[in-house]
This record gives sequence, C-alpha cells and structure tokens, in this order.
Amino acid sequence: MASTPPSGASAASPPPTGGPAPSPSAPEGPAQPGSVAAWVAGARTSTWLVSLLAVLVSFVLGGLLIAATDDATREASGYFFARPTDTLVAGWDAAVQAYAAMLRGAVVDWQAPSLVRALRPLTETLTVSTPLIAAGLAVALAFRAGLFNIGAQGQIIIGALFAGAVGFGVDAPLVVHLPLAVLAGVVGGALWGGLVGLLRARAGASEVIVTIMLNYVALQLLSYLLTTPSFQRGGSANPISPPVADSAAFPLLLGSQFRLHLGFLVVLLAAAAVWWLLERSTVGFRWRAVGANPAAARTAGISVSWAFVGVMLASGALAGLAASAQLLGTEKSLTAGIAGQIGFDAITVALLGRSRPLGVVLAGLLFGALRAGGVLMQASTGTPIDIVLVVQSVIVLLIAAPPLVRTVFRLEPRRRAPKGRGRSGAPAQTSQAGRAAA
Repeated sequence: MASTPPSGASAASPPPTGGPAPSPSAPEGPAQPGSVAAWVAGARTSTWLVSLLAVLVSFVLGGLLIAATDDATREASGYFFARPTDTLVAGWDAAVQAYAAMLRGAVVDWQAPSLVRALRPLTETLTVSTPLIAAGLAVALAFRAGLFNIGAQGQIIIGALFAGAVGFGVDAPLVVHLPLAVLAGVVGGALWGGLVGLLRARAGASEVIVTIMLNYVALQLLSYLLTTPSFQRGGSANPISPPVADSAAFPLLLGSQFRLHLGFLVVLLAAAAVWWLLERSTVGFRWRAVGANPAAARTAGISVSWAFVGVMLASGALAGLAASAQLLGTEKSLTAGIAGQIGFDAITVALLGRSRPLGVVLAGLLFGALRAGGVLMQASTGTPIDIVLVVQSVIVLLIAAPPLVRTVFRLEPRRRAPKGRGRSGAPAQTSQAGRAAA
C-alpha cells in the first residue's frame, strides 16, 4: 500500500536525504558601487585606461627602436645565437639610458651642478606645453560639438599676426599693452575660425577641407607680410618682424634664469573656463547636444547653424591664445615658423586627452615633456630626436584604434546603446566628430 505524503509536502519534492538540504545560491549580480570589484570593472572599460596603455605601448616601441639604432646593440646582435643575453642587455641599457636622459631633460636634471640647472628642465616642459594646451583646448572644444577643427595651425598664425601687430606696432604701458596684445591674438584666431563656422553653417562647406585650405592661406599671408616694411625688421633682409615691446611681453614667473612666463597660468585659467563652459553652462550643453546628435538638437529647438559658428569662434579664440603665448611669451618676434607644428600636435593632444579639459592639460604636459626631454636625450646619448616623433605617431595610431589596445590587453569593450537608439530611446545619429570626442 502506498503511503500518503504528510500534509504540506509537495508531491514533486525530492526524497529526503541523510544530509542537510543545500541552500540555493543567489545568482551573481553586478558589483556593489564603491567596492573594489566595481572599481576594477569600471577601469577595464574606461577610455582613460586605453589612453594610458596607448602611451605605455608607444614608449615600449620607442625603446625597441632606440635599441635597434644603438651601435653596441647592433654589434652584439652579430653573435646573437652564441650569446643572446649580450644583445638583450645592450638593448636594455640603450633604452634605459635614453629615457633617463629624456627624464633629466623634461623633469629634473639630477646631474646638474646647481639647483637652477636642475629645475630648468621642468620649467622648459611647462613653457613648451603652454601653447600646446591652448591649441589642444581649441581642437577639443570643436570635437565636443561634432566639428573637426584641423585649422588650428592657420588660426595660430593669424592670431600671431594680430598679436604681433599690436605688440611691436603700438606704444602703451604694461597694464594696457599686454592685455591688448593678447586680446588681439584671441580676436585674430576667432575671426579665422569663425569664418569656417560661417561657411559650414551657411554653405554646408566641410570644415575639414576649409580649415586645411585656410592653413595654407594663413601661411602664405604670413610669408608675404614678413617681406613688407610694416612687418619686416628694419635693417634686416631676413623675414623676421621687429621684437615685441617689453610692455607687451608676458612677465617671467621665476626670473630671467627661466623662460616660464605668465602665459602658462593664463592657459590654465582658460582650461578651467572651457570646463565650466562645457559642463556647467547652457551654451556648452547646447554645443554638446549638437555634437552628440544634431538632428535631435534641432528638434529640441537648438540652432545648429549658430552653434557651429559659436563653437568655431571659441575654438579659434583658444588657438589665438596659443599664438599669444607663443609670440608674447617665448619667441618675441614673428617668423615664418612661429606656429611650428603646434596646430597639428594639438589634434593629438585633444585625442589623447579625450577632448576633456583636464585630459588636454595632462596630454599637453606629456607632449611638452617629450619635446623638452628629446633635446637632452639626443645630446647625451646620440639617440635621434626623431624617436620622439615616432612615440607621438604611435600614440595617435593607438588612440585612433582603441579596439586594438583593448584586444592586446584583453580589456572589456565599452557598453554602447543599442544600434539606432540613444540613451533615452531616441534614434541616435551621433556625428563622426562626436564619436571621436567620446
């Protein structure tokens, strides 16, 4: 006879066993906010980690190139299969010595005979970084609004022309002359950038093509003006302008023994202003909305055309500030190479800094350190300074291809919204420059 199960027991229940019933395990959920696991998970998907790893890989590849160009390493490689450790040790020593010399030339020279000489590399890094940071902010601001400002080089040149015309062409006291010269540079860059925004807004012209063409126009205009009596230095056949007046030059912060000038602090204030503009102001919110989704911004009542004009005006103004820092703080005279490669390096600085003001400042300091340290590296170890360019180029390559870095280091891909939908469920039409800024 079959026994009746006790009341309250399910007929489908498994038969009792001799041991205690195992407790069901709760499914694993997401890590608690603030925990170590949550921090690690966030770091594995962070774009900042990708940037840091890109810099690390670039330095490693640069070290390999340093070893490949070292005479002792190449000599030891002739008998590599007999004694492979000789080649490895020689290559390691060459890379370490080169990077140590770069560090001495960029941060602090611990072999210097005096404290002034020891601290001069750090001030040189800050001096070189000053125009890079300002120009990087110019490119980053345009990126955040969905525009590719490739014309920072031309905007710097025009800004330098305006600042120079006031710097050596106007006679005024310091409290008036310096602000007026800086303002002239900012206005010059803003007008050159605003022209691009106007052409984009009214004629639909590609800002990439227009800015590239205007770079050449600005360069040729500078070359021509330096041969005219108004801009050419008297008694000189070289294309160089008169020096700016002392009242129009940025004061030195640490005395005549160092080149660091007040422009560095002005650029840091500009970075703080850009952060406030983008993150705390209504205008910045509109610009970011246009960069994220122009169609949705237009539907919300934002004038996309005027946003393009305003962004390029502000971007050009920041490039003009970079020109003022370069001319009034460092060079003191207009030459055909007054802009150097600052406008083009600014694109890399903005990309490495993820188009965020703090990131741009840090990236500008890194590139300034590479430039300042590369000189001593070449002088001390004979390593070609072109290695610095290689490191910068590899950084650009890896920043432009973040999936490559994530694959090499087995990082988790970034979680994106479903295709065709934004975070709020609206159709997403993020522009190419907006994706680059993100």
